[in-house]
Amino acid sequence: MTRPHLLVVEEGPERFGPLFAAVREIGLRIGWLDFPAPAPPPPLPADLEAAAGLGALRAVAAGGGRSIAVKPLRGAPVLPDLLREHFRGCALVLVRGEVEAPVLAAHGEDFQVTLSKDVVRLYSAVGVTAILCRPRPWS
Repeated sequence: MTRPHLLVVEEGPERFGPLFAAVREIGLRIGWLDFPAPAPPPPLPADLEAAAGLGALRAVAAGGGRSIAVKPLRGAPVLPDLLREHFRGCALVLVRGEVEAPVLAAHGEDFQVTLSKDVVRLYSAVGVTAILCRPRPWS
């Protein structure tokens, strides 16, 4: 399995709408991860929470074009495990949180990728998607 490319973001997902659309348009998948989440996830359906608390491997509700999955964790979440379990097949995962990865920020209609203190690049949404096809897009 190929690990998805990661970009750290500080803004909410709505700022990256054009990027989500451009990635989907060329047939790639994109994910979103709050890691670690700043607070516990919002309240879950009581039955899912109860099933997870009783030891279910996963408790899932699906319908209306969405699914919610609850999986109990033993200890702190581990980034590689989350990527493997939840983002298989994604070319890119936008991570809001503290991980080692380049930083992506909306910059008008374009996107700024900060690779280091001295290296900053500006891309259109289509430009970001094109570079995702490379094995090491940010090097």
